[in-house]
Amino acid sequence: MPRTIRITRSHKLATAVLVAAGSVTAIAATGGQSDAQPAAAKTSIAAEKVAGVSTAKEAVAKKAAQETAAKKAAADAAAAKKAVAERKATAEKAVADRKAEAKKSAEKARSEKQAANRSTERKAVAAPKQYKNNLDGWIRESLDIMKKKNIPGSYEGLHRNIMRESSGNPNAVNDWDVNAQNGIPSKGLLQVIQPTFDAYHVNGTPKKLTDPVANITAAANYAADKYGSIDNVDSAY
Repeated sequence: MPRTIRITRSHKLATAVLVAAGSVTAIAATGGQSDAQPAAAKTSIAAEKVAGVSTAKEAVAKKAAQETAAKKAAADAAAAKKAVAERKATAEKAVADRKAEAKKSAEKARSEKQAANRSTERKAVAAPKQYKNNLDGWIRESLDIMKKKNIPGSYEGLHRNIMRESSGNPNAVNDWDVNAQNGIPSKGLLQVIQPTFDAYHVNGTPKKLTDPVANITAAANYAADKYGSIDNVDSAY
């Protein structure tokens, strides 16, 4: 049979004390845990905020760096484009300058040539061809006139007949032949009588029988009419 335990007043008080102590301990433990949890949460939130701020700053810095790099790249591209344009403009200007200089030189050369031509023309007009005052000069001047008047004859033909007729003396006079007897003696380099001279005189030469050039051209004109050319004359004519 089980033993009956008698609970006294003392037992009840002791039990109450123990229960109260356990409650306090439990409350204390529960209260400590409750305070620790918000503090940890706050620490975690603060850390997250710090991390977020750091990340945002890095993003801003990265964006700024990217913008700076983009601006620098754009500036470099613009500078390169400008340099290319300047080189092109310089090259085009050099080409244009060379063309202008070549044109200027050509115009100068053309102007100088025209001036030289005008000067030559003036000299030609102002200074007619000069001939020596001797038999060679008389023959050459006569040949130039004969060429302009289409009168045939050569230097050799004129010279040969002159030497036979007068020996090159422009004042030679034949005072013994039939012409002289008739009062119209032959005179000059090619021994021409006055009527023949008057009939065959060449315009542009003096109207003087004994003038060397007038005498030669008139005689050559006469010979061309009678014999075809002075070159065909080999004796008195």
